Amino acid sequence: MTTLTSYKHFQQRINDYLAAKLDSLTINDPKLLAAMRYGLLSGGKRMRPYLAYITGEALHANLHDIDAISGALECIHAYSLLHDDLPAMDNDDLRRGKPTCHKAFDEASAILAGDALQTLAFDILANHSFSTNNSPSKFPLQVKLIQQLVRASGYQGMCGGQALDLAATDKAIPLSELETLHSLKTGALLQAAVLMPAECSEQVTSEHKKILSEYAQLIGLAYQVQDDIIDLTSTEEQLGKPVGSDLAANKSTYPALLGLQGAQDKAENLLQQALQALARLPYNTQSLADFATFIVQRSH
Repeated sequence: MTTLTSYKHFQQRINDYLAAKLDSLTINDPKLLAAMRYGLLSGGKRMRPYLAYITGEALHANLHDIDAISGALECIHAYSLLHDDLPAMDNDDLRRGKPTCHKAFDEASAILAGDALQTLAFDILANHSFSTNNSPSKFPLQVKLIQQLVRASGYQGMCGGQALDLAATDKAIPLSELETLHSLKTGALLQAAVLMPAECSEQVTSEHKKILSEYAQLIGLAYQVQDDIIDLTSTEEQLGKPVGSDLAANKSTYPALLGLQGAQDKAENLLQQALQALARLPYNTQSLADFATFIVQRSH
């Protein structure tokens, strides 16, 4: 299994950052703040923040700037999970081995906690003191970052992908539609975790951004293919939720369309394409290569 460089360090860094953000909020409703804390700080692998940090390192960005990007990305991810778990969506009782937020609190609190975490993401970006200097003729850095996060998380990204996922339940959809669905639902936020740090490095050219975008799209798809494989091959203890939940929900998955071996072959093919993209960049991208390899090797 590939080892992720500085993973524990960056995981602790973003956990401390997020905890401090919640601690800084004025307490208006203690129950809502507790639900936000439960949804944001109750475990989680922090893959998106980790990807943002290692991208920032590779591109020589200021990691103080990446703190804000990582925090915003994780707030969006956490809010999406709170809402996805609701009875109106995936109706899940467990998340990371613990009761889902609407089970630990109630549905209204889970909805509001998700709403509050979503707005906290943009609050973080809007009020962070970024070190990067921008030319007066360009959009301010914060505007660019907010634009990217809007695109990744809203109708054109994660939310749109979730809507397509719900619409595809109980239907057999072709592979091309499944790839579009997951490029929005899962891939868009992972892509933002690469492209947002790139905006914080003034040495990154537009051509390099295109290559980074290509890499991010490939690993975003690989991430979802491997998720589908894990849903069949892992254990409930490893997953923190029931095995085969996608199958039980009658969702289209890569193993369902390609067979288990076909899905594993696709994940490996996506990995090789991602590594080839990185090879075209003039930076030390070993951590990014290791991350891509880790994605298709993980078992939970």
